[in-house]
Amino acid sequence: MTVRVLFVCLGNICRSPMAEAVFAHLVERAGLDGEIEIDSAGTSSYHIGQRAHRGTRDVLRRNGIDYEGDARQVTPRDFERFDYILAMDSDNLADLRRLMPKDSQAVVKRFLDYADGVKIHDVPDPYYTNRFDDVYALVRQGAEGLLAAIRQDKGL
Repeated sequence: MTVRVLFVCLGNICRSPMAEAVFAHLVERAGLDGEIEIDSAGTSSYHIGQRAHRGTRDVLRRNGIDYEGDARQVTPRDFERFDYILAMDSDNLADLRRLMPKDSQAVVKRFLDYADGVKIHDVPDPYYTNRFDDVYALVRQGAEGLLAAIRQDKGL
């Protein structure tokens, strides 16, 4: 059984593609790339079809991670397709809960709920602050915690 994980932010050019890439890197290093499918999306349509923000691509590259995805918007089908849908912040979470069909079985949570020892709940948006390195550190912690939780929950 494949576990499907979707990371969600507002525009799908900064935080969620960073989380997608970091998590995919960790999954591959753990030898689980055939067991876990990973994607990202945005709650808005602002950047559909665009590459990830240069700051995201740069911080990923500096950390030995490639990313080539294009932005897309969350769809109702995502709630059927994905097992875990992880919001980068509380606003994204509220948007997801509004879109979520009542019969969805997906786990819909804030991404940093999986980050042990992190005292904040929302991944700050580096689009306005340019603090991509700080966001990368948070994303890395969240990705490590998420992978550990999925491995435990699914017996991987």
